[in-house]
Amino acid sequence: MALDAASQVSVGALSAIFDERNPQVQEPIVQCVQIKPLPPQPNHPERYRAVFSDITNYVQTMLATQANHFVTSGMLKKGCFVRLKSFQANSVKGKKILIILDLEVLQELGEAEKIGEPKPLENKSDVEEKPQPTTISSNGFYGSKIQPQRVESGVQPTRSPLASTHATIYPIEYISPFSNKWTIKARCTSKSTIKTWHNRNSEGRLFSVNLLDDSGEIRATGFNEQCDMLYDVFQEGGVYYISTPCRVQIAKKQFTNLNNDYEITFERGTVVEKAEDQSDVPQVRFNFTTVGDLQSVEKDTTIDVVGVLKEVGEISQIVSKSTNKPYDKRELTLVDSSGFSVRLTVWGTTALNFSATPESVIAFKGVKVSDFGGRSLSLLSSGSMTIDPDIEEAHRLKGWYDAQGRHETFSSHASMSSASSSAGKLDRFKTVAQIREEQLGMSDEAAYFSCRATVIYIKQDTICYPACLSQGCNKKVTELDPGQWRCESCDKTHLRPEYRYIMLINVSDHTGQLWLSCFDEVGRQLLGISADELMDMRQSESNLAGEVFQEANCRTWNFRCRAKLDHYGDQPRIRYQVSSAKAINYSEEASRLMNLIQSYNLS
Repeated sequence: MALDAASQVSVGALSAIFDERNPQVQEPIVQCVQIKPLPPQPNHPERYRAVFSDITNYVQTMLATQANHFVTSGMLKKGCFVRLKSFQANSVKGKKILIILDLEVLQELGEAEKIGEPKPLENKSDVEEKPQPTTISSNGFYGSKIQPQRVESGVQPTRSPLASTHATIYPIEYISPFSNKWTIKARCTSKSTIKTWHNRNSEGRLFSVNLLDDSGEIRATGFNEQCDMLYDVFQEGGVYYISTPCRVQIAKKQFTNLNNDYEITFERGTVVEKAEDQSDVPQVRFNFTTVGDLQSVEKDTTIDVVGVLKEVGEISQIVSKSTNKPYDKRELTLVDSSGFSVRLTVWGTTALNFSATPESVIAFKGVKVSDFGGRSLSLLSSGSMTIDPDIEEAHRLKGWYDAQGRHETFSSHASMSSASSSAGKLDRFKTVAQIREEQLGMSDEAAYFSCRATVIYIKQDTICYPACLSQGCNKKVTELDPGQWRCESCDKTHLRPEYRYIMLINVSDHTGQLWLSCFDEVGRQLLGISADELMDMRQSESNLAGEVFQEANCRTWNFRCRAKLDHYGDQPRIRYQVSSAKAINYSEEASRLMNLIQSYNLS
C-alpha cells in the first residue's frame, strides 16, 4: 500500500509552490507526517498545525479553522495522504509556511510511515532577503526552538485554477499586526454616518464600516482624508477588494460587538475596489437572541434579534437633552415563537424610510438592550436591518407565524414573573448538584432557576470597568490624560468615569460549587456599595476594600439565574448569569421548606 501511495505523491510540488518561476501547482498530493494542536488562546477557536511531505521536502502548515473538522473527526492523522485543494503560501526568513484553507483526505491510499527522508523546505536566498519590520516566533515542529523570525514580503498567490488581478485573497480571520501585504474580499454589512470630534489637540471626522467574509468580521475606520475619499465608495451590502497599506490594531471593544480581536484603519495608500463577483461572500452573520431570553440579558448589551413585525408605529420626534437636537424615531413591535413581544426603536433615516409591512420577518444586527418597560430594544447607528432575509431562522419564523403565531397572544417583559410564567419556565429552586445533573442550559433555549447558595469567593482582579457618564450609555471609556476619559460611543470626554460592576463569584451549597456572573445591580447588592465607592477605597485605603470583600463572603442569598450555552472558541460552556439576588427571608424560607416537605406526603 505504501508503494502505491508513494506513486501518487506529487514529488517536488512543495518546492514549486514557493517558486514563482515554475508553473502554478494544482491540488498537489502530499503525506501528513505530523499534526498537533497549537497552545489554546482564550476566546479563540482551537487551531492545528501539521507537517506535510512530498517525499523530497516537508513544510510546516497551519489549518484554517474551517478545516478543523478534518482533525476533530479523526480523518486527518499522522501518516495519511491528502490533496491540498486550497492554500496560501507564506515566506518567513529561513522557513516556508502554508496556510491550508481546504483539503481532501485520500482514505483509499490508507496510512503509512513517513516515506523517504524529506528535507526542510529552505533556501539561502530566502535568508538573505531584506526582512520586514514585524516579527513572529514559534517552536519548530520537530522540537527545535527557532529564534524570532521576521515576516517576509507576505502571502504568495493562492493556487487556484482561475488566475485574476486579485489572486491572493486573505481571510479576515488571519489579519493581525503581523500581516504585511494582503487583500481581503469582504461585504460591507454596516456603514456609519460621518462623525466629528473635537479635543484640546485636534479635531476631525471619521466613519466606520463592518466587513464580513466567510471566515469572520472586522471593523474598519477611515479618518479625515480617507473619510472624504472612501465614504461614498462603500455601500451597505456591497462587496469590495481592500488592499494594504492598512493599520491593524487591537479592537476597541467598547465601540464594536464584532467577534474579532483586531480592527483596521484605512491609510493614505489603501486601495478599495468594487468586486463584480459577489456570490462567494456571505450576506451577513448573526448571533440571535430570542425575544423570550431578553429578560436575562444585561441592560446596555448589544445583541442581534430576528422576529415577525407585529406593529409599526408612526414617525415621531424627540429632542436630545444633551445636544438640544431633534431626532426622528419610529417604534416597532416584534414577536417570535418564544411567546414574547418586544418594542424596538429605529432612528433617523431608518425611521423615516421604513417601508416593511406588518407580518414581515426582520433581522436586526446591533441593537441595544434597555430595561425600559421591562425590556426594550434600540437599533444602534452602527447596526443594520434586513427585511425578509434568506436565512434559516427567518424561514422557520415565517412558517411558525403562518401556522399558529398569527393567532397567538404575546406577553411582554413587564416583569420577571410574567416572563417566567408566560414562557413556561417556572422559578424552580435547584441545588448545585441538580443544576449540573439536569444539564440546565444545554438545550437550545435558556433555562431559568433559583438557588439558595453562599458566596465563598469573589474574583477581584476584574471586578468592575470604567463606564461613560452619559445617560443610558454605560459603554467603557478610555483614559486619554488625567481628567480626560473618552467615550467613542457617544463621542464625549468626561472628567471621570462611573465604575460599574462586572463580577465573577463562586457560590456553594451542601451539594457543590458554581461560578456565577453578576453585573452592576447585583454587585451593589452583594457588596453593599457602588463600584465607584469601592474604587475610591482601593485608591485610598486598600484595607477598607478588603474588609468589604470579607464582609460579602459567607453570606447566603436566593439567586435568580439564567443558564445558557455559550461557545468559547470551539468549546461549549454553560454560562450562569444572576438576574437578581435577594437576602434570605427566613419566614418565607421556612414556609417554602414546609410546602416542599408536604409535597412528599403520599398519604
